[in-house]
Amino acid sequence: MCRNIRTLFNFEPPASDDEIRASALQFVRKLSGFNHPSRANEAAFDRAVDDVTDAARRLLGSLATASPAKNREAEAMKARERAKARFA
Repeated sequence: MCRNIRTLFNFEPPASDDEIRASALQFVRKLSGFNHPSRANEAAFDRAVDDVTDAARRLLGSLATASPAKNREAEAMKARERAKARFA
């Protein structure tokens, strides 16, 4: 379930709000064990996703590095090559 959580720091262009929220959603899904919460748990689930999204946004905004930003396309190509070698 958490395979979709990707590193979001130090990329050009920076992570979008949608990417940050998607990672937060996957994290909360993993913690809660719910892919889709029941109506009784929906408010708590959504609040947790919002809280994790805010925390992730603050974290990404406060981190610093001396290394150059990574290129998203180049990193995606490397991941495809690793997958091809792994599943060939």
